Amino acid sequence: MSLTPSNMLPIGTEAPKFELWDSVSNSTKTLNKIKGSHGTLVLFICNHCPFVIHINEALVTLATDLQNKGIGVVAISSNDVEDYPQDGPEQMQKHAEKLGYPFPYLYDETQSVAKAYDAACTPDFFLFDANLKLVYRGQLDDSRPGNGLPVDGADLLHAVQCMIENKANTHPQKPSIGCNIKWKTS
Repeated sequence: MSLTPSNMLPIGTEAPKFELWDSVSNSTKTLNKIKGSHGTLVLFICNHCPFVIHINEALVTLATDLQNKGIGVVAISSNDVEDYPQDGPEQMQKHAEKLGYPFPYLYDETQSVAKAYDAACTPDFFLFDANLKLVYRGQLDDSRPGNGLPVDGADLLHAVQCMIENKANTHPQKPSIGCNIKWKTS
């Protein structure tokens, strides 16, 4: 398993627009359809990454809580499915149903959305305010597979609370660590 850090997109960056296939609802979704009244969380994940598997259960609970606070949540898989067929749309749908993902799980076949967000790893988190301006990017928390720390979402939840209260987030924003996005070679 590789240890790829996320890129730190500049705070204030406007969320890149997208239109992608949702493996859960079998329909096309756009950023405007998904965004929440108080903010939007865009996360890059995949089915097979041990770092994502490590947080999946907490991710379901966290996403439900965020949606109840008026924050839209969407997951995107951008991996090359020729080399990683377990991350294809059919497998994404089965995976989302098995885990009970309460959010759209979009397939970025061309990888253009991952590139627009400068996503580098799975999981990678991008929190945008109600105006779709970036307020947080990086890790969920300090937990990693095998380090014994609880998956509590502390870093992301602090950023959400600051955003909701319209306060500056003075905590350091640490890059996420995970498997690299599996880029197409041709």
